[in-house]
Amino acid sequence: MTHADRSRPLAPVLMVVGTCSSAGKSTMVAALCRIFRQAGWRVAPFKAQNMSNNAGVTDDGGEIGRAQMLQARAAGVRPTVQMNPILLKPVTDVGSQVVVLGRAVVTEDARAYYRRTDALWPIVAGALDELRCEYDIVIAEGAGSPAEINLRDRDLVNMRIAEHAGAVTLLVGDIERGGVFASLYGTHALLPPSQRALIRGFVINRFRGDVTLIEPGPAMLEALTGVPTLGVVPWLRDLQLPEEDALGVPPDGAWRTDALTVAVIRLPHLANFDDIDPLRRIAGVHAQFVTTVEHAGNPDLIIIPGSKATIPDLEWMRERGFDTWIQERARDGVPVIGLCGGFQMLGQSVRDPLALESPQAVAEGLGLLPVTTVLEPRKTVRRSALHIQAASGLLERTSGFSLHGYEIHAGISTAIAANAGGTCIEALHADEVDQTRRASDGLLGVLSTTGRVFGTYLHGLFENAEFTTTLVANVASMRGRDALPTPEPHRALDDELDRLAAHIREHVDVDQIITWVSEQRDQLTT
Repeated sequence: MTHADRSRPLAPVLMVVGTCSSAGKSTMVAALCRIFRQAGWRVAPFKAQNMSNNAGVTDDGGEIGRAQMLQARAAGVRPTVQMNPILLKPVTDVGSQVVVLGRAVVTEDARAYYRRTDALWPIVAGALDELRCEYDIVIAEGAGSPAEINLRDRDLVNMRIAEHAGAVTLLVGDIERGGVFASLYGTHALLPPSQRALIRGFVINRFRGDVTLIEPGPAMLEALTGVPTLGVVPWLRDLQLPEEDALGVPPDGAWRTDALTVAVIRLPHLANFDDIDPLRRIAGVHAQFVTTVEHAGNPDLIIIPGSKATIPDLEWMRERGFDTWIQERARDGVPVIGLCGGFQMLGQSVRDPLALESPQAVAEGLGLLPVTTVLEPRKTVRRSALHIQAASGLLERTSGFSLHGYEIHAGISTAIAANAGGTCIEALHADEVDQTRRASDGLLGVLSTTGRVFGTYLHGLFENAEFTTTLVANVASMRGRDALPTPEPHRALDDELDRLAAHIREHVDVDQIITWVSEQRDQLTT
């Protein structure tokens, strides 16, 4: 981000809040970012505080929520840490790692975090104002519900932001959950008058069926609140956008018998689960998350994804028998891939001497790769590239590929026994001219000598389309599949964002929203 021009008038803010979590706020913000961009505005997304283990990396090595990465893509701008100044990454049921302006600063429980809100508010407000100096409009997203009366005095992300910016604010309700009119009315009623006055319109989201059946509900709601319903948004089927929250990860389902099957272990502290999305878009591939050995069956490929708590999740796998199940399948020739925390689990051991993620100081790994990992306070957060040297098995015909993605991890993994049992893969970093890696940074990836077990810290691995197509073909060959899967023509991410924007434009009174924002802009410049 360039240095903000403080001489410019502050840009208007359009805010989207919801009656509950997962009401569709993130998707609505992405759509509005694309709509305003198409209308010629320079747009920035903003979410003051996000809670998610699904994170992305900015160009300068900062860590922000993946939803804000997607929204920046919709706006056609490079993501910056100002777009998500606070990211909370759950480590336990009561504690989270606190990331401020892209950097992890502390891990603490909710009570301790709430004591920080007064100190964090200037950071949040400053980040928003920087964006307002740089762009024509900032489209802000709330979190959960703005009417949580027990949290109002600690609010950093909902109506305190709207009040600070005098934002034109939309309240979204999810009719799929039922009770949408009650939730819209109740949320509006619980807000104090100054905040209630900022709610300019309601949006009813995820409607299925005959839209005329919703009448005369919107008119009755407007009579009660004075707030118009700007649109009823029908369910948009097969929208291929990444989920923000692990709650959106589908549960165990029935396996297809006509596909190459990929079992992804659904870890309790699952992180960056959208790594799997590109695999799920390939015809002839059935990838799904599994929580029990009984359901996992005998897949063609096993993936252990990222984790925010490696040792606790490794112990969870042992409790459920996943450790011996994976080891047995690997001996039987089933290929295994570990991503980030999954890579650490595939090694000989994981040590946490400073109790960064759990009280357990050391855990035995699955022993499928010749590496050992030590968790350290220094966190690696950066854009990276993986250069594959001569390889076989899973990585057959990928020699010379440079795979681009990003790293987010606290551990350093190193080879043991002179790399016996595995091939260390050279790491190339996009931000380093000599394209080398310091030895102290550890390994970026390892392939076993059998070619059947592969681990890497690189997130976004499967976004490299040619590599993924080749890898799937290799798995099919290794498993004796007669017909190799071929990539299904699927819509590119920007095409999906355009499709979403058109859908919202069709069903929501976007012209009215633009008029309100334009009026706010005129007031700010006079």
